[in-house]
Amino acid sequence: MKKITSALIGLAISLLASAQTTVKVHDTAEDQPVIAKEIYGQFAEHLGRCIYGGIWVGPDSEIPNIDGYRKDLVEALQVLKVPVLRWPGGCFADEYHWRDGIGPKEDRPMMINSNWGGTVEDNSFGTHEFFNLCELIGTEPYLSGNVGSGTVEELAKWVEYITAKGGTMAQLREKNGRKEPWHLKYLGVGNESWGCGGSMTPEFYSDLYRRYATYCRNFDGNTLYKVASGASDYDYNWTKVLMSKIGQQMHGISLHYYTVKGWTGSKGSATVFDTDSYYDILAKSVEVDEVITKHETIMDVYDPEKKIDLLLDEWGTWFDVEPGTNPGHLYQQNTMRDAMVAALSLNIFHNHAERLKMANIAQIVNVLQSMILTKDDQIVLTPTYHVFRMYNVHQDATYIPLTYKAEEFLSPSGRPMPQLSVTASRNADGRINVSIVNPMLDKEQTITLDFEEYKPENVKGEILKSKNINDYNDFGKAPAVAPAQFDGFKAKKDQIAVTVPAASIINLTL
Repeated sequence: MKKITSALIGLAISLLASAQTTVKVHDTAEDQPVIAKEIYGQFAEHLGRCIYGGIWVGPDSEIPNIDGYRKDLVEALQVLKVPVLRWPGGCFADEYHWRDGIGPKEDRPMMINSNWGGTVEDNSFGTHEFFNLCELIGTEPYLSGNVGSGTVEELAKWVEYITAKGGTMAQLREKNGRKEPWHLKYLGVGNESWGCGGSMTPEFYSDLYRRYATYCRNFDGNTLYKVASGASDYDYNWTKVLMSKIGQQMHGISLHYYTVKGWTGSKGSATVFDTDSYYDILAKSVEVDEVITKHETIMDVYDPEKKIDLLLDEWGTWFDVEPGTNPGHLYQQNTMRDAMVAALSLNIFHNHAERLKMANIAQIVNVLQSMILTKDDQIVLTPTYHVFRMYNVHQDATYIPLTYKAEEFLSPSGRPMPQLSVTASRNADGRINVSIVNPMLDKEQTITLDFEEYKPENVKGEILKSKNINDYNDFGKAPAVAPAQFDGFKAKKDQIAVTVPAASIINLTL
């Protein structure tokens, strides 16, 4: 039966993919939203080797470092132009007590990471280390506060310690080596409060949020942007309750959505998969469009002026861990399939730029769909990293609406899957960037970009593809997945004809 299913799907794909597609680029459209650069945000949790060994090796390490931060990782993140970094969790955040992570390293108490593998941590990476990292790579900090096991006073004092110029907390910060306050914009009031963050009801959390948010104050010109712990996936009631009970006391509400086969049993291998599994995962990833739309529709009822933002502050693929690794460390490889998920998802996020103002992929290094993998003194840039690097041209660019017909087919799991995905934006300097995703494994596609007034000149192209969709980059080997120059296009008058190879991601800059 499986072979029959695969054959039928293959036939349907071949028939659909053989058609040519015209994409109308509405470059004269006015009053379009800006694609917030924070949509390209990252997430770093105390989980597995994300922090220790991934970001932080300590100043005494033989691994080349900058004040304890891996030098190779810092340089890679600077190229990526990371706009915002969320920390310390995740589930870890609601068991993290910030005072354990300040002061002399030898005086910091050890803790058991009960959420992720029972790892014992020495708290050598804490508040100072995180905020100094953000300054080093030029990113905005996003702090997840402990609501589940903490207190209102604890979180309020943490905000004061970070941002106040005077008072007891500022004196303590100066004693620990930092005289000037840091800048803190984004404050998450709890994380997954419906689950690992406290197993709360939305009604109870709403009241708790209002209390915490009241006492987390603005100090000395620092203005907090407060984020409520929002829903998981399809829990639309959670969003409805928070919008009705918290309302304008929050600046944003979060949403978590993972591309995962299922939460029970095997999640499947990150590297060993067949055609059916490939299309199933991609179809699950693009379902985020419907999920975001439904949450936005609820928000529109209570906030028609769109003063409250939606933040997808956890997203990405989730597979079984690599064989032989700690199941609680969530270390997985990253193939060309993950790159496809990233590109398809980012294209969707652009379409929601009016309400969606941040997204944080999980996670930045060594965990789930990471940008970077490390092993001792070695580093690997994943296919997902290359997508984020190619796509950073869209950060803070103006969204350009497109009109085109992308045929769909049903994946083996019954979810609809588009055969083509295209997005476009205009930078402040007038450049137009068009990103194209062809998820079809067996057919190239020909598309025509048809502009209204724009006359494309000096067109430059870049492509990401590999020999096999299962390809990944590994330590000690030449990269199997890496961007290359792309010249499979012809520009004429107000059109560009593009031949898009099978299973490829293309970015054109005009």
